[in-house]
Amino acid sequence: MIATLSLHLAIGIGILLAAPVLRRWAAPLAAVPSLASLAFAMTIAPDVLDGEPWTATFTWVPGLDLSVDLFVDGLGLVMILLVSGIGLAIAAYSGSYFAPNATAARTAGLLVLFAGAMLGLVTAEHVVILYLFWELTSILSWLLIGQRHTDAAARAAATHALVLTGSGGLALLGGLVILAREAGTWSVVELLADPPGGTAAGVGLGLVVLGIVTKSAQYPFHAWLPGAMVAPTPVSAYLHSATMVKAGIYLALRLAPAFVHLDAWQPVVLTIGLLTMVAGGLRAIRQDDLKLLLAFGTVSQLGFLFVLTGAGFEYATIAGVTLLVAHALFKATLFLVVGIVDHQAHTRDRHELAELRLGTGWGPVRVCAVLTAASMAGVPLMAGFIAKEEAYAAFIYEGGTVGLVGIVGIVTGSILTMAYSLRFASVFWRRSDRNDADVKSPSWTFGAPVYVLTALTIGIGLVPAPIIGDLVDVASGDLLGAEVASELALWHGVNTALVLSVLTIAAGVLLWRLTDPFVRLTGRAAPPIDGYRAFQIGLEGLFTLARVTTTRIQTGSLPRYIAIILMVVVGGPALVALTTTSLPDLADPLDVPVQLALAGFIAGAALATIFVPRRLGAVVVLGGVGYGMAGLFVAQGAPDLALTQFAIETLTIVAFVLVLRQLPARFSRSDDRAGQIRRMGAAAVVGVGAFVLVLAVSGTDPTTPASDLAVAQALPEAEGRNIVNVILVDFRGLDTLGEIAVLLVAAVGVTTLARVGRRPPRTGVPPLPEVDPLDPTTMDKDART
Repeated sequence: MIATLSLHLAIGIGILLAAPVLRRWAAPLAAVPSLASLAFAMTIAPDVLDGEPWTATFTWVPGLDLSVDLFVDGLGLVMILLVSGIGLAIAAYSGSYFAPNATAARTAGLLVLFAGAMLGLVTAEHVVILYLFWELTSILSWLLIGQRHTDAAARAAATHALVLTGSGGLALLGGLVILAREAGTWSVVELLADPPGGTAAGVGLGLVVLGIVTKSAQYPFHAWLPGAMVAPTPVSAYLHSATMVKAGIYLALRLAPAFVHLDAWQPVVLTIGLLTMVAGGLRAIRQDDLKLLLAFGTVSQLGFLFVLTGAGFEYATIAGVTLLVAHALFKATLFLVVGIVDHQAHTRDRHELAELRLGTGWGPVRVCAVLTAASMAGVPLMAGFIAKEEAYAAFIYEGGTVGLVGIVGIVTGSILTMAYSLRFASVFWRRSDRNDADVKSPSWTFGAPVYVLTALTIGIGLVPAPIIGDLVDVASGDLLGAEVASELALWHGVNTALVLSVLTIAAGVLLWRLTDPFVRLTGRAAPPIDGYRAFQIGLEGLFTLARVTTTRIQTGSLPRYIAIILMVVVGGPALVALTTTSLPDLADPLDVPVQLALAGFIAGAALATIFVPRRLGAVVVLGGVGYGMAGLFVAQGAPDLALTQFAIETLTIVAFVLVLRQLPARFSRSDDRAGQIRRMGAAAVVGVGAFVLVLAVSGTDPTTPASDLAVAQALPEAEGRNIVNVILVDFRGLDTLGEIAVLLVAAVGVTTLARVGRRPPRTGVPPLPEVDPLDPTTMDKDART
């Protein structure tokens, strides 16, 4: 698998770099990584289906114990087959859809990279690696959606998708880190085998769910998906039906069996999923643009998938895996059909296509469109029917509140699905009687991917067990940690699920016939703000907050900047330390009288800086604080630190003196008593905060002190008896190098200041103006004169 991911990376970047040269050869070359992934899947399939997951480790940085860990179980095998199989179909389709130019080649290269990111995501066994691939899919999706950078709509849609999925990705990162820390492992398998509990784990899980719902376009974070339809149809078919939006569903499938025991899990999943399914269906039934109809239908189906994959119990998991496969097949096919129509007829509008009427050469495409729409609606003999029957049976069997709410919700959503599927299919079952139809029929190579995917949809609908039965059983069993027998079949006899299916179809047909009055009725109840407008309002509010905050904080006052920085950096952590850490008892100052005297000297020198009227005197008194610290180091038995502190303090005083040569000799006194009080308060907060932080840090004794390790390893590892030198040169050599670099930079700065102070003024250079030449009042005055 590591070689396959490397192949995706190499070919994807190669196509991008050679896009102007490759042109028509980019699509065939883009198919190579998908073929390699399918070959890899076929190689490991026998072992995975026998219950032996495939694993691999690539050591990245041995010294830091960093490695790339991958694994493939039943669910991973399902996802590899979907990502690579549909990726291969998209590559074949793109050769006919795009003109042979550099733009099409760049699209092919980005699709290859995206496929590699998805494969990495579904095979990652390390939490950090999973997150990295998760974010790669978001970035590559942004590039694919906004590829036409001169189109304002494409840029806006790409930004919308990136902001929402990227924000969800940050939430996901925080949640994964919390869960991994609570579980004590960064392994996905180990984390799910022994999931953590407690408040912190609950917060982490909530953040992960937030990342899932943004990626899988659940309400109210759904609006980016319909907006992304500005992308070319191959991109929509691949990212927004089969792969990217399935990343969240994949993660929900992984997490649900481990966390379904939590009280809040099922209510949250059912609420979000059912709301998305019904609301997406209500929006889909209103659309006349076929691509937008499919987009909102995808939102609805993703809600259906989220309900099934997040429910967590056995039969819902089986139904979820089955629908995962069926949805990828029929939705990718439908998008490809719309792409063919748009490519040949230059329109996707239902009304315009009804007037054009597709001729006899469109027969195979029209049949595929109607059949795959029937699969989306859950009509018998199609793959979608098998998945919907399993879903109905799952919630009927579960019973209770979860079963009742689930069955009512998915039946309602399925009725809407039937109605908008008929709205889509009605465009294609009407044909023109003329042989000289205006719309040219597609070539067989253009339609071949559609025909193959439709054949798979029909095959799974007719004989599901031989085709995907073992795959669904193994995937579900690996998730649940038990053997599963799904018994997928077209006919289970007359039962409650079948009766509900018949009622769903009948109600969906009736709703389709009454679409116009239904749309008018529901339009009155629709919220005044849709998802995209809500996103815009939120973005505008964020910008307004940024402007207000910047206006209030960025005032040009250096003391205010310093006070804010110090209070945040010191005061915030100190407040946390006070509330979460038990501070140690203070040492008796009379034990070492010298330290008490030095502490009094330091405090006196610090306070004296407030009252000294001359700048040079303040620097000298402030230097006394540093020399007092050097004395404390001597009293504590650290003469090397004392020497360092003495040298640094002397250098600091010299730098101050050089700078003070350019400033007035005395401080200016202000009558602003309120400002003085504020500065004194900020100083007090920083001082107390630093004191508390020092106590909190020094009060915690590590289990294994680093000093013991340094003493034990100084001679055998570094062959040195001076432990301090060994630490500086060997154990912390990079830190020492950094400190030397800092000192060097400081020395260069001081030398530069000294040279500037001695440099005579240049002759022939006009003096600087006493007023700002860009000041509006000055410019007006010059204009008047």
